[in-house]
Amino acid sequence: MSAAEMKAETQGNIRDIVLDDVFPHAPETIWKALTSAQLIARWLMPPTGFEAVVGNNFTYQTKPGGNWDGVIHCRVLEVIPNRRLVYGWKGGDERNIGYGAPLDTVVTWSLIPVEAGTRIQLIHAGFVLPSNESAYTIMSGGWKQVVRQLDEISGEES
Repeated sequence: MSAAEMKAETQGNIRDIVLDDVFPHAPETIWKALTSAQLIARWLMPPTGFEAVVGNNFTYQTKPGGNWDGVIHCRVLEVIPNRRLVYGWKGGDERNIGYGAPLDTVVTWSLIPVEAGTRIQLIHAGFVLPSNESAYTIMSGGWKQVVRQLDEISGEES
């Protein structure tokens, strides 16, 4: 693929996963579940080295595939306590097509207080199609399940 073709693919075929819901919990309660490594392990997967500190690098280990070892490399990009957590989410191997293809995305959690509790918005941005089609499809369903689990864990913590 030439640089011009790659640029056209990147500009025209970027997809984001967006989930928006209201949970009957205080933002502080959800924030605790979003930023405690022990709680993250219960609603997503165990992180290694996670701290909600800008610049902190941490990893997740998922199922390896092809030439990819299954390690997701993350870097905390923004932290506004009880409001916003943003981190880079990278993985894959350039030799893989489909599952385990290179992925360079950003996960943003936003918490907005509302009368019924907290509006939670998750945006996992930057899936380049067609190369990230597999990750986009798997994670579109996966994040829905993860957010439900986050709601349950937050309920236990409140």
